[in-house]
Amino acid sequence: MAASNILIETFPVGPLQCNCTILGDSTTGEAIVIDPGEEITRIYTRLAKLGLKLKQILITHAHIDHIGGALKLKRLTGAPILLNENDLPLLQMMEMQAAWLGVETPETASPDASLQDGMRVGLERLPAQVLHTPGHTQGSVCLLFAPSSQMKDGLLIAGDTLFAGSIGRTDLPGGNSRQIIHSIHTKLMVLPEETHVLPGHGPATTIGEEKQRNPFLV
Repeated sequence: MAASNILIETFPVGPLQCNCTILGDSTTGEAIVIDPGEEITRIYTRLAKLGLKLKQILITHAHIDHIGGALKLKRLTGAPILLNENDLPLLQMMEMQAAWLGVETPETASPDASLQDGMRVGLERLPAQVLHTPGHTQGSVCLLFAPSSQMKDGLLIAGDTLFAGSIGRTDLPGGNSRQIIHSIHTKLMVLPEETHVLPGHGPATTIGEEKQRNPFLV
């Protein structure tokens, strides 16, 4: 899926097994981390072992399992945190979110910048376009890495908007069932069918597979 000097590692972290992704460029020595919900020591150790300097911490939405470790990672690396501003109310509800799960409330802070629709983020040789996809939360975003010499078929980091065979839940604060379906059809299903999809939880898929088999999208 990626060129040999581009590293993509996705692994589940925390009790809800959020998919955290490291994307690194061994040529430039830079990396980004997407959704560091927990297990920050593990993430930081991996970056150090790979010899990568963290450039950005990108958060697809402000649920605790995706953002819980972001501030800790920022303090270890100095990398800025980017989160769509529409999820700031959820950031202020972190104590309530922790109570839902029965876990300790992580320390959080306002993001350094907002992930606005159409914005370019990521690495110099592997840039991503921000797709604002409200519905799971009002600030939910997906990150689209277009096909290139570094990544043949393209990659979508989908957060909790689209899963293999499912979509994100909409019964939590900020959720809207009609909105998420609209976001998926207008922003995601228009992408090339071969585009790889890394959801916020569970296995990877492709846009083509979800067009054909996802029962929520028929």
